[in-house]
Amino acid sequence: MQTSENSLTNLDDSNPININGFDNDHPPNPKLIDSCVHCGFCLSTCPSYRVIGKEMDSPRGRIYLMDAINKGEISLNTATVQHFDSCLGCLACVTTCPSSVQYDKLITAMRPQIERNYSRSLPDKLYRKLIFSLFPYPNRLRVLLAPLMVYQKLGLQKLVRSTGLLQRLSPRLAAMESNLQEITPRTFVDTLPEVISAEGEKRYRVGVILGCVQRLFFSKVNEATVRVLTANGCEVVIPKAQGCCAALPHHQGQEEQAKAIARQMIDSFEGTNVDAIIINAAGCGHTLKEYGHLLQDDPDYQEKAVKFATKVKDAQEFLYEAGITAKLSPISDQPLTLVYQDACHLLHGQKISVQPRQLLRQIPGVQLREPMDAALCCGSAGVYNMLQPEVAGELGKQKVENLLNTGAELIASANPGCTIQISKHLELQEKTIPIMHPVELLDLSIRGVKLHE
Repeated sequence: MQTSENSLTNLDDSNPININGFDNDHPPNPKLIDSCVHCGFCLSTCPSYRVIGKEMDSPRGRIYLMDAINKGEISLNTATVQHFDSCLGCLACVTTCPSSVQYDKLITAMRPQIERNYSRSLPDKLYRKLIFSLFPYPNRLRVLLAPLMVYQKLGLQKLVRSTGLLQRLSPRLAAMESNLQEITPRTFVDTLPEVISAEGEKRYRVGVILGCVQRLFFSKVNEATVRVLTANGCEVVIPKAQGCCAALPHHQGQEEQAKAIARQMIDSFEGTNVDAIIINAAGCGHTLKEYGHLLQDDPDYQEKAVKFATKVKDAQEFLYEAGITAKLSPISDQPLTLVYQDACHLLHGQKISVQPRQLLRQIPGVQLREPMDAALCCGSAGVYNMLQPEVAGELGKQKVENLLNTGAELIASANPGCTIQISKHLELQEKTIPIMHPVELLDLSIRGVKLHE
C-alpha cells in the first residue's frame, strides 16, 4: 500500500481554499474508516477505478483520503475533492468487500462535508445549481420542457447534435442535452387518479410514488405499475401532494434540500393507511428506504421517517413477495430472449436481484440471458453522467456492448436513469433494441397483449 500513502503527499497544494479536517456534523466515522484493511478486492468492481485507473479514484483510495483529512494530514481542496466527485456511488464495492466495509455510509457522510466546506469554481456552482433547482421539481422542469418540445419539433435538436457545437462550448451542457428524452403532451399532465380500486378481492392497500424523471418521461411505466398492482388485488393510492423522493440532492450531498423534500414526501402519505409504499425506480427506492438515516436528527420527523421507510418496497420486490395472482400470457408469438439490466441501487443498495428475474421467468415464453459484468454501473448514477460525462460515457459504452453480446431481443431495465443512459449509447453505436421496465412486460402479459401489437 506504499504507493497509495505516498501519493497523498501531492494532494495538498492545488487550492488555497481548504479545510483541515471535517466539521462536527456527522463526519465519516473513524471506526468505519479503520475497518478497511486495504486488501484491494474493491478495485476490480469499482467503475471509476476501471476507467480512470488511479488508486485515489477507488474506494480504497478514497478511504485513505478520508483518514488523512480526518487526521489533518491533508486538506479538503480541489486535488482531494476530485477523487470523491469521481465516485458514482454505485455501491458495488460494498457488495464485493470481504471485510464488510460500509463504504456506503462513508461516502454518504463525505459528500455533505464537501458541499459545506469546499468552495467550488463558479461554473461548477452554477451548473450544479441548475441541476438541483430543476430536476427534483417536476413542475419547474415542465416549464423548461415547453420550449424544449418546440426545440425538438422544429428539428433543432438534430441540428445541434450534428454540428457538435454544444459539445465544444460546454461538454457538461452537451451531456445534459444528450439525456433529453422525447417530449410529448403526456409530459405535462399527471393522468392517474388519486385512488384506483383493486380488481377482484382486495388483498392490499398500497401507495405509489410517481417519481420525477419517471413521471415526466416514463409515465407509461407508472401506468403499467398501477395496472399490475390492481390486477393483483391492490387498491392503489397516489397522493397528489407528493414530489421528489430526494435521491438526486441526497446522493450529491445537498442535505438540507434532501431533508426538506423527504419531509414533504412523508407528509403526503400521512393518513393514507397504506400497507406498503411502492416505487418503480431503483435509485429512488434506495433513498426512500434511507429516510430514517436522512432525518435522524429531526425530532419532529425521525420517528415518522423510520415508519415510512419500513413500508417502502420496490415494485418488483413487492410483487415477488405478494405473489402474482393474475393470469400471465405470452407476450410474443415466439420464445422471447431478454437480458435483465441490474440497476446499481437495486442490486447493491437494496440487494434485489433474484426477484425481478423470477418475475420475468413467470411470463410464458420468456428466456433470460445474463450479460458479462452485470454488476458494473452503466454510468448514469443519478446526475453523474451530467457531472462526469467522460467517465460515464466509457461506462455506458461498455454496458451496451455487454448487453448486446447476449444476443437478447429486449433489455429489461428497472431504473429511468439506466434506461436513458443505455438508450443513448445504443443510438451512439447505431443499434436498435427495445428497452422496457419489467412491470411493463408483466402488464402486457396480464392484459394478454403481444409486444408488437
